Amino acid sequence: MTADTLTAPAPSAPAPTAPAPSTDAEVPATPAVEDRSQANATPDASTAAPVEAKPKKAPAKKAAGKRTKTLELTLTVTGTADGEWHAELKQGTTFLARNLAVAAAAVSRAAKELHEDLSTPIDEVIEAAREQQAAKVAALEAELEAARKALADLAD
Repeated sequence: MTADTLTAPAPSAPAPTAPAPSTDAEVPATPAVEDRSQANATPDASTAAPVEAKPKKAPAKKAAGKRTKTLELTLTVTGTADGEWHAELKQGTTFLARNLAVAAAAVSRAAKELHEDLSTPIDEVIEAAREQQAAKVAALEAELEAARKALADLAD
């Protein structure tokens, strides 16, 4: 079959060359007819090959089906300088949960569970927030001590 297919194009090449000077309309018609015969010959050969390949393609189609069943969820965790963390869960464009308060320790644990590359920057942000909160507590304690002294002075 392959030898027949190869011999068919060889005569078709000289055939269009000879009629080309007489009429241009016939030249495209002749190769188109020959191309159709080649196209018919080619599907016969390719039809035999896919029959053998169909069992191989069937599992590939099943794998493609699994890809369409993928569930995509987007979890957004937002933290503030005050150390407050909030989470949102989204599926496509629909929010499943919004503005849920989450403990910083829970965010840190979750990041460690997922991947070290996630936990390192998150822990750095949590540590910076912790330092800011410690500074705020120290400032408030100093203010409280000053208020107690002022109260004691008024009592005497």
